[in-house]
Amino acid sequence: MLDRDLSVLERYHRELLNFLSRQVSDRDTAADLAQECFVRVLGVQSSGQAVLDTRALLYRTARNLVVDQYRRAEVRRHDDIDAIPEDQAPPAPQHLQPEEALASGQAVSAYVAAIEALPPRCREAFVLHVFDELSHAQVARRMGISVSMVEKHVVRGMVACKLCERRLRGEGGVAPRTGAEAQT
Repeated sequence: MLDRDLSVLERYHRELLNFLSRQVSDRDTAADLAQECFVRVLGVQSSGQAVLDTRALLYRTARNLVVDQYRRAEVRRHDDIDAIPEDQAPPAPQHLQPEEALASGQAVSAYVAAIEALPPRCREAFVLHVFDELSHAQVARRMGISVSMVEKHVVRGMVACKLCERRLRGEGGVAPRTGAEAQT
């Protein structure tokens, strides 16, 4: 049976090779694609699947291989980054720029400092609500205080963060009260 399959494939070899040569404009690539095409069609035939029209299967496989080869070539097509002059190289994303990374780190430090400057119970309520995402009622139960008090603590924390944001933008604003100042 394999001999019969091979003889049918041999009959279409030159025709398929010419077709592929026209598609890819390179005789060596066409020969490689033709060989891959025959391997795949033989694989289908040897798996026991009925092939009604071997020629049609060869051409469909060949077209698919040409498309796959074209897609692979498109993916590989790019400028060599080392060959691009430094002044023309694309910049790193904004968030990876050294200045942006430094500013971001400084902003985080400023917010952390603003939150740490809150009185301990206020800070705890604020952190539980904002970062642990607990509701006001859940925070109140956990801390043993009223929901109203939790709301006041959360608002105070939000005000401290808003003032921090304004300072970071250079808008000034009143500094949040800290430690001993807040308890008077």
